[in-house]
Amino acid sequence: MGTKQNPVILQTLSDAKILSEKIADTFAAPRFYREKKIEVGESLRLFENNPMATACMEIIATRANFSGHGLSHARKVAIDAGAIILIEGQHAMENDRVNRAVVLAHIAGILHDIKRSSKNHARRGAEEARKILRGFDLTDKEQVSVVDAIGNHEAFQPCASLAAPDAQLLSDALYDADKFRWGPDNFTEMIWDISDTLDISIEILLDHFPAGLKSLKKIRDTFRTSTGREYGPDFITLGLKIGEMLYKKLEKEHRRNSSPDCGGDRYERL
Repeated sequence: MGTKQNPVILQTLSDAKILSEKIADTFAAPRFYREKKIEVGESLRLFENNPMATACMEIIATRANFSGHGLSHARKVAIDAGAIILIEGQHAMENDRVNRAVVLAHIAGILHDIKRSSKNHARRGAEEARKILRGFDLTDKEQVSVVDAIGNHEAFQPCASLAAPDAQLLSDALYDADKFRWGPDNFTEMIWDISDTLDISIEILLDHFPAGLKSLKKIRDTFRTSTGREYGPDFITLGLKIGEMLYKKLEKEHRRNSSPDCGGDRYERL
């Protein structure tokens, strides 16, 4: 005889986040991490041994909360951008150039959302990065490449074409790595950080959820590198599956808790 399961109790943001993680755990990891684990692992190794990456992480750690785009987001974007560089550059660059491009990808990935809470955050972030990078061991050309990549990373905004192929690859790799986060991470990390920071209620979250899922579908066709076009849609499809399951469970639980028989006050905040 089966054991009766207890109903889902969601009283806090942490409860909802745990639910989203449990849903995500029922799916396999995105194909990118399964098929390109060597490149991701090498990017991670270079990241952990890059003093400039460490310095950038220390800089953003002292800044205000980015509303869902903090240290974890920056680190993941940096490492995935570096992995994309390794994949795309293996046949187009010499090893030394590839490794240096990975260093730039790490720096751009860490700093790209440094002005996330500002209007026109990509442009403002590029301006802030320009000031920060003056003290780094980078050539003028490298600094410009990082700044241009940050300025180009915002979704659904005009993207400036860059003359140098290496600079264009850096820009495109940063964009794609950032948009990988619109997959599972959107539902296991970002929406909870944003909701917590802005004190968003369950009613508001649920009201905006369908529109959010719709916007995810639009991002699927915007990836810029060949690697992004190959693996990006998989991130988004997986994120949509998690998001749709999460929305149904949250909406069902909210309706149940809001009914007269349930008191209607079990949600303190979500």
